[in-house]
Amino acid sequence: MKTYFVDSFTSEKFKGNPAAVCFPDTELEVDTMQKMANEIGFSETAFIRPIRDNTYSIRFFTPKMEIPLCGHATLASSKIIFETTSFENIKFININQVELLIEKENNNIKMFFPVYETEDIEVPKKMLDSLGITEIVNKRYNPNTKIILIEIDDVFVLANLKPDFVALTNSYTGINGVLVTAISNTDRYDFHYRYFWPWAGTNEDPVTGGVQTFLTKYWATKLNKTTLNAFQSSSRTGTMQTSLFQDTVCISGEAVIVLEGQFIL
Repeated sequence: MKTYFVDSFTSEKFKGNPAAVCFPDTELEVDTMQKMANEIGFSETAFIRPIRDNTYSIRFFTPKMEIPLCGHATLASSKIIFETTSFENIKFININQVELLIEKENNNIKMFFPVYETEDIEVPKKMLDSLGITEIVNKRYNPNTKIILIEIDDVFVLANLKPDFVALTNSYTGINGVLVTAISNTDRYDFHYRYFWPWAGTNEDPVTGGVQTFLTKYWATKLNKTTLNAFQSSSRTGTMQTSLFQDTVCISGEAVIVLEGQFIL
């Protein structure tokens, strides 16, 4: 099957977050897709099937499990379709029948995702210890994605976090990941963040778009802004712009194709 590797949320190869995008000719068994995702080893592998015209089904697999939503793999999939068709806009339908509208705007790709709310949560000290965090500003939880949000006050502390992933995994059960974020110290960005998810995927996701379903509203409320620039301070780094609407968040970014080939089953 036709398979691509794409670096998302970057204009430079070998930056951003790599995703695999696969175009099977027939429906694949879940077990086959999971084995492929594990073989490739990226944080996500997307499987795309045409439904009609410019509408496609999309499924996302980490090396460990299927997940319903992924920003960077959606961006990667969009990049391939825009490069190989004449479409200016497309629609993806995920496993939960959520429709994701995508638009092409020069080199940028704009993705429209749902907006999710957060709620208060108690974060155990052993989780903070495993992350290397001594002081926090706030903590929230998004039940849709099963992700804990922790705000700290220093982007340098954020960038230099070196979690103990074994201890982190043992510190909490029933979640998919922990997102740590801090307000930016420059005018170029509004906030920085990192995402750790050894429960459901890899230890750290290089650049994460799906968390903007709740992270954009969190920072938009705090900063009283509806358009924000985000920086993910992982080792590969990545950037994106987000815009908050009433029930939709627009996530905008670039992507670079780095490999095209055939996956042989």
